[in-house]
Amino acid sequence: MIGLLVGVPLLGAAVLLCGGRRLDRGGHWLGTLLAAASFAIGAALFLSMLGEGAEDRAMHSKLFSWVPVEGFQADVAFQLDQLSMTFVLLITGVGTLIHIYSVGYMEHDPGRRRFFGYLNLFLAAMLLLVLADNFLLLYVGWEGVGLASYLLIGFWQHKPSAATAAKKAFLVNRVGDAGLAVAIFLMFTTFGSFAFAPVLSSTGEAGEGTLTAIGLMLLLAACGKSAQVPLQSWLGDAMEGPTPVSALIHAATMVTAGVYLITRSGAIFNGAPDAQLVVVVVGGVTLLFGAIVGCAKDDIKKALAGSTMSQIGYMILAAGLGPIGYAFAIMHLVTHGFFKAGLFLGAGSVMHGMNDEVDMRRYGGLRKHMPVTFVTFGLGYLAIIGFPGLSGFFSKDQIIEAAFGKGGTEGWILGAVTLLGAALTAYYMTRVMLMTFFGEKRWQPDAEGREPHPHESPKIMTIPMIVLAFGSVFAGGLFKAGDAFVDWLEPVTAFEHGNSPVSATAVTASTIVSLVLGVGVAWFQYGRKPVPALAPRGSLLTRAARRDLLQDDFNHVVLVSGGTHLTRSLVYVDNKVVDGAVNGTAAGFGGLSGRLRRLQNGFARSYAVSMFGGAAVLIAATLLMRAV
Repeated sequence: MIGLLVGVPLLGAAVLLCGGRRLDRGGHWLGTLLAAASFAIGAALFLSMLGEGAEDRAMHSKLFSWVPVEGFQADVAFQLDQLSMTFVLLITGVGTLIHIYSVGYMEHDPGRRRFFGYLNLFLAAMLLLVLADNFLLLYVGWEGVGLASYLLIGFWQHKPSAATAAKKAFLVNRVGDAGLAVAIFLMFTTFGSFAFAPVLSSTGEAGEGTLTAIGLMLLLAACGKSAQVPLQSWLGDAMEGPTPVSALIHAATMVTAGVYLITRSGAIFNGAPDAQLVVVVVGGVTLLFGAIVGCAKDDIKKALAGSTMSQIGYMILAAGLGPIGYAFAIMHLVTHGFFKAGLFLGAGSVMHGMNDEVDMRRYGGLRKHMPVTFVTFGLGYLAIIGFPGLSGFFSKDQIIEAAFGKGGTEGWILGAVTLLGAALTAYYMTRVMLMTFFGEKRWQPDAEGREPHPHESPKIMTIPMIVLAFGSVFAGGLFKAGDAFVDWLEPVTAFEHGNSPVSATAVTASTIVSLVLGVGVAWFQYGRKPVPALAPRGSLLTRAARRDLLQDDFNHVVLVSGGTHLTRSLVYVDNKVVDGAVNGTAAGFGGLSGRLRRLQNGFARSYAVSMFGGAAVLIAATLLMRAV
């Protein structure tokens, strides 16, 4: 039955992509129905799992031997435990809501059947990734997610910007994929296997250096999929795809894969403290990097993309804390799945009523025209900034407390970073809220002279937003009650209490103070006075943030230009040195043979002269030797 979780959406992808135009009229409903069927199967397995004891809930299912070679056994087999079940419910649940929303959002798109086929493929690949019981099969799902993201980001391939964004995401992720491949190679040479059970149970037999190398390669893979520094440049451009794609990538699938990989590989990182430290640093840097970028964006979707980068940074940082933070990383991942999906779908609803306008400086006062979108987006906003009592408050507060719980100077630094991130989150999300829904209207006719007429989206789009809003409000409290979520994951991830020098009450108070500061500064800048039609020039940091903190410029100088110069240098060495040596040797022997050929010209007189000359030399040598 576990295999059906992957098989059902995979069947949907095959039928929709191969069935032809006969499915154009109803293919979107087929894709949605199969996504819902996968969620129903996951819910049934979840209820079955609850009937077992905490230590006996893991389920295994082997479909067939993939590579039955002596000394190299690879199976298509699945492992469903508390960690993978959490992802199954998130992927299929939020994914189904996004499918339903897409029915209305893509109503007039001629490629809607193909779009739903890609959505089904995305779900199938992500489910394969989290259900695999070995790293090699996980790699297949990992690559499937990369393929599906390429197809969906570039879905409107007639737009050069979309085609470029899809290619960028694909290429950047190939760098991370190479890290995962190297990690799997190291696992097999070290442990003789790449299945989870033998690898993760044998880490104590491997040297710390080996575990560190494996951990760093896994982190490289996570940086690619989860858009962490230094492989974060693709995420903002991925907004070129249809808005439901953004919701799916940012909330339920692609960017969560890196967090899953690190958490699943926890035993490796636990044995490699240096690799864990790098994970924490990457998470902390990305947390602030994404937040700063989000503060400067006027494109509503790109502001939310910066937010995703930052929130995933929280999760990566928590995962780097080891057993102190694994459960909280996943807890924030799930709550983030609710409110970030709701925020992106809300952004799509705004665009739907504003002739696809994405510039928030051309919004204003939309709460009067889109009341449902305003309320649902507003609840997601309150959740992500950590408003007391909502989902984000509980999950983010736990990560901040775990950061302080690292203890010592490192704990104080991490705690300060997470609190600063909370203040920045409150600032940029309040800015989005004020510029979009408050103030006076600022919209203008588009390039074709059409005046926007903002209106509420149809129910097929608002109902998923309402459901996600409920999750944004209540999920965190349910997870926190009685430490239910930590207890649920503990058999898989383990759990340790940190050694925080700050009480939980002080952490909560500090988080609320950070929230109030962020909201207050945003209100001072955008709530008290009209939003200018053009963004002011701003400080050097603001201008850099508008350009994604120069990440593309850095990549161009270091990787593109550097790679070009390196390639040219290698070509020069190949042409002048390698080929020069080979060709020079060949030319030398050719010249020598040409000169030797002159001695064999076929003329008797030449041979006679040669014989005479040889005889003369011999006679002279003989006389000289006698004289001596």
